[in-house]
Amino acid sequence: MNLIWATRGRTWGHRFLLDGNYTDPLVIYDEVFASLGDEWEVCTRVDERVALRFPDPLKRTDLSGRIIIQEFVIFAPLAEQVATVADGIQRVWERPGIADHYADIYDLSDPS
Repeated sequence: MNLIWATRGRTWGHRFLLDGNYTDPLVIYDEVFASLGDEWEVCTRVDERVALRFPDPLKRTDLSGRIIIQEFVIFAPLAEQVATVADGIQRVWERPGIADHYADIYDLSDPS
């Protein structure tokens, strides 16, 4: 699955957990999310990619009590299957590897 995934954990700050095979995923991430504002739920096509943002489905928070936000840049061919936040949660978050991996690292002091 070719994705960029950015989030934070209980004690660790915002970082990329998947880089989409880019040396610097921040460039693509900024390109896709720059004009989308701060809405908690977003699913929108940006060229051939999809920007997906949603609050953590289990309502996990960081140490300050802020709800964790999950953000993805989705590339083809998966991008063709994601038109809504619900689609994204089902086809990206709930796929083996993503939600389970986050559950494993959320409470760690360093997810690396």
